[in-house]
Amino acid sequence: MELLQLHYFRTVAKFEHMTKAAQELHIAQPALSKTIARLEDDLGVPLFDRQGRQIRLNAFGKAFLEKTETALTALDEGRREIADLAGMEQGSIHLATSILNRLTEALGAFLAKHPEVNFRLTQASMDDMARLVENGETDFCFTAAPIERPGVRELALLSEEVFLAVHPAHRLAQRHSISLKEVAGDPFIGYKQGCFFHKMNNELYRKAGIKPNIVCEVDEPAAIANLVRAGLGVAFVGGCNSEDSRMVLLRIDDPVCERTFQLAWHEKHYLSKAAQKFRDFLAEYFADMKK
Repeated sequence: MELLQLHYFRTVAKFEHMTKAAQELHIAQPALSKTIARLEDDLGVPLFDRQGRQIRLNAFGKAFLEKTETALTALDEGRREIADLAGMEQGSIHLATSILNRLTEALGAFLAKHPEVNFRLTQASMDDMARLVENGETDFCFTAAPIERPGVRELALLSEEVFLAVHPAHRLAQRHSISLKEVAGDPFIGYKQGCFFHKMNNELYRKAGIKPNIVCEVDEPAAIANLVRAGLGVAFVGGCNSEDSRMVLLRIDDPVCERTFQLAWHEKHYLSKAAQKFRDFLAEYFADMKK
């Protein structure tokens, strides 16, 4: 069994499609198929169920993928640890988030001081982030909701008030603050099931004791703002968003609406010197913003 076979197997398992996996790996599809076939011969069992051109990871494949992920992650951590011991601090940092806009300025400031560091950014849902940080596939997750898993450490970085965004022609647009119950019958623009803020918004509805009239669900903050500006409905918007004359942000007095963004990592996985430096930089950067 070769290390290259494991890398190839993990990619095929990700796509469950030989041609797409070959394109991702930049190799010919027949060569990839032969490599997977040799791996299956070595193991003595098929890892995929095949029906024509369709392949699906089977029970053997799922069990072997779990061990493959563990092995490749351990090897990658070992490589980074050896590099640190050899004094190679430039390193690389893998960050997963679905709210990168809250972190872009801090990232720019860090790279201005440490241009030798390489970043790999992954857009991920909450469920994906929990899996990535548990498996050691990412150094950090940047999230506005806690990752409630054993061994996951979190550092609170940034808190923001949550406002209700309304169109300038809305009946309450001249107010400075409202109770959420005052818009109980209004059309709401929300996030799709599984999106980052979907669960958080539902908690706000619950606290206010209202059942929202959801007229549209999207998967990105920019779409929320655009639909509010178009007058389609009202929506929750974080205070870190800049003012826009095409919509009005109303403070919510009841219930109190606030969210905290945090950096999460797993204590059992190795953090390179570059990653540790980045974590310390963010703590100082956001602490200075509060002064």
